[in-house]
Amino acid sequence: MAKLKDPVLMATVGAAQGLRGDVRVRCFTANPLTVGDYGHLHAEDGRTFEILETRPGKNNMIVIRFRGVNDRNAAEALRGLNLYLEREHLPDDELDDDEYFYADLEGLDVYDDEGNNYGAVSAIFDFGAGDLLELKGPGRRPVLIPFNENAVLEVDFEDGRILIDPVAAGLVDDGDDDSSEFPGTGGL
Repeated sequence: MAKLKDPVLMATVGAAQGLRGDVRVRCFTANPLTVGDYGHLHAEDGRTFEILETRPGKNNMIVIRFRGVNDRNAAEALRGLNLYLEREHLPDDELDDDEYFYADLEGLDVYDDEGNNYGAVSAIFDFGAGDLLELKGPGRRPVLIPFNENAVLEVDFEDGRILIDPVAAGLVDDGDDDSSEFPGTGGL
């Protein structure tokens, strides 16, 4: 198989499940059980994986059976494998106005309304409490900001930039001298 031109990470294989070759998989689709609807998945080394069956698993994982993975040893060999899809196979028309593919956000420059640059989006993470954007800039340490409507005000693909509120994103203090006191507590 030829190398993908515009790969989008769809899933990461976890541990083997049972003895028949099934694997636990973390999917990055809105509905994890539909990951097989987009076609065959591809590994960076050129291997292609056809999904034969998906079923719900535990802890936000699904269980997948791939064609040709028929025993536990073959399943264990896949652990940690990232699986991709060519971007052109993803349906853009199914996204709402406030939904984005992670791959489309990576590389966008991040600014506030005063024109201050905070770096570019280098990765997107979801540890269970909501999406986080990782920002990296020259000579700066990477920082994580929440990807929510309070912190991210606008995503502009045409100009290749994201407009943020740096206070809501946790990048700057709001300038309130009483920031160490909890409101309504009388200064605990």
